[in-house]
Amino acid sequence: MRLAIPLESGNRVPISDLEFLEVAVPWVQKKKAGIAIDVVPNHCGQVRVEDFAARLTPRTRVIAISFVQWTNGFRLDLGAFSRLCRDRGIWLVVDAIQQLGAIPLDVKQTPVDILACGGHKWLNAPFGCGFMYISREAMAKLEAPVAGYLDIQDPPGGWGHYFQTPSTTPVGDFAFVTTARRFETGGTGNYPRAAGLAASLGLIEQVGSVEISRHILSLTDQLLAGLDELPVEIVTPTARENRSGIVTFSVGSAEQNLALMKRLQEKRILVSVRYTSNVGGVRVSCHFYNSGADIEALLASIGRVFA
Repeated sequence: MRLAIPLESGNRVPISDLEFLEVAVPWVQKKKAGIAIDVVPNHCGQVRVEDFAARLTPRTRVIAISFVQWTNGFRLDLGAFSRLCRDRGIWLVVDAIQQLGAIPLDVKQTPVDILACGGHKWLNAPFGCGFMYISREAMAKLEAPVAGYLDIQDPPGGWGHYFQTPSTTPVGDFAFVTTARRFETGGTGNYPRAAGLAASLGLIEQVGSVEISRHILSLTDQLLAGLDELPVEIVTPTARENRSGIVTFSVGSAEQNLALMKRLQEKRILVSVRYTSNVGGVRVSCHFYNSGADIEALLASIGRVFA
């Protein structure tokens, strides 16, 4: 979408210093075209709208953010960012890969211009398949940078008939689609993984996104309460409205956190260690398939480290 959004040399894009690098890399690539990035420092692990507002200039055109930060699970106030961008005429581009499948989002209540989400995280789908949402207002202002043959309006009789017609040629006065489909690859899709993503979305719909969210937050309540009884630092901001399925804590240095991660993995308790801008530690992801017993097993294993 960095090529489809109308930008010009001198335009600026503020990005939090907590972001996963994939959020920043496309804009870094555009530096050679004169696009500047403003790195907005986090505030005690939080991504705050007031910090972004203070960095806006008349040349700011896009705010690129993740709904949930990948290292500490902080869930920002997307509604506040939405209002800020609409008030200032700024594009709002959202990465929702650490959000959707865990915490629901209604883009009618919280408008965004563009939202992208890979399927392999909280949507439990195979790698290499995801989706993108584009608001109707934004779609009218975007220009797809490249096109494949499936971005062309279906020919009369369909593609099967078209390919079987001897007089077809590769160059013609083609009519291109005007829907969001024009921002897909336009070539052969990843159909097996799309089937996996569809099945996963069907399961999430069957269980219920609200029920999933409630269960996840109850697990993080339990985990935070247990961690509070241990000699660890809770890195994740604990306010419920800013919480996701990710809880991060630290037992000391990065080396100590890595040692704990390996001990837990030996017990088949899967956690990770993640950092960005010196914010991070041992990252625990609680999803709908986890139970309170899983949390107790984790806490007991951590407790034995300090016994």
